[in-house]
Amino acid sequence: MKPSVIDLFAGVGGLSLGFEKQGFNVLIANEYDESIADAYSKNHKGTKMIVGDITSLNLKETFGSYAGKVDVVIGGPPCQGFSQKGQRKTIHDERNFLFKYYVAVVELVKPRYFVMENVPNLLTAENGYFFREIEELFNKMGYSLEHGVLNAADYGVPQNRRRAIIIGKLNGDAPKLPKPKDEKVTIWDAISDLAYLESGEGTDEQEYKNAPESEYQKRLRGAATVLHNHVATKHSPIALERLAMIPPNSGKEVLPEEHITKSIYSGTWTRMRKDEISVTITTRFDTPSSGKFTHPYLDRAITVREAARIQSFPDDFQFTGNKGSQMKQVGNAVPPLLAEAIASVIMDDIKEDFKHE
Repeated sequence: MKPSVIDLFAGVGGLSLGFEKQGFNVLIANEYDESIADAYSKNHKGTKMIVGDITSLNLKETFGSYAGKVDVVIGGPPCQGFSQKGQRKTIHDERNFLFKYYVAVVELVKPRYFVMENVPNLLTAENGYFFREIEELFNKMGYSLEHGVLNAADYGVPQNRRRAIIIGKLNGDAPKLPKPKDEKVTIWDAISDLAYLESGEGTDEQEYKNAPESEYQKRLRGAATVLHNHVATKHSPIALERLAMIPPNSGKEVLPEEHITKSIYSGTWTRMRKDEISVTITTRFDTPSSGKFTHPYLDRAITVREAARIQSFPDDFQFTGNKGSQMKQVGNAVPPLLAEAIASVIMDDIKEDFKHE
């Protein structure tokens, strides 16, 4: 029997995928955005998807039957209340109320483990006061915690993406967070085989043009025979004129004054450097003005598939719905390779316990 999982605030299912790859069975997932939930279902066919806002679900009806039968609850509840400056950050801030629904499901289902993923600030806000509240809450329920900030780049993901991870275990010592791996993967390791579309080119389904050029590309292609989601944004004439002036490894510092824009984002009009790891992929990577998302040498922003590669999604994972939704699916996801590393320490712990039973 595979250990079982509930995924809350599931998004497109980056966490789910990592757990599946480590031999877990994701029984049920919840996501409130319909278009993102559709994409989740397309890629996780064996999982029951509950589409809806968790605050309006009857938790007992939805999850009650899983009580005592589920090994892990996973998810990243949005906690906005500690990112504002000024007032004391607390669990009782109404902007953190979604977090309470995560806690309520854990309390209801009593899984052996839980994994909570969030912004690094979760652990440090108010000198750790917020985290101490969380710890107390779960300790009262019988969970011990391990926590820390992990960078996806340390687990084979070609991206600087730091996330707070909390692992809890019921009536036992929670497993330690996964140790960093030695492999570093660059942007070029991830996307060099896809470097051929110009602005506005590409269709949602196409043939691969080039053979894989790195181990990472081979791994993410797997057995896929068709390339999905590799469609380049159609940039405006002025944007193309600007991009044409920016050589590799450069950015807006080379532009003449009339081309300097007032964008608030760092890395705007700057090319990705092929031998580095990427900045954090956000939900607006299709435009050069929203961050360092311009292709290393083509005059365009990266495509949904290139962003998915930088997030470590395999090529057979398809993003659906309109482009805005696809960018959200990719940009908000937990990188599957990071999720897999987390899942592996829980799986090892389960096997260890099994030996001693």
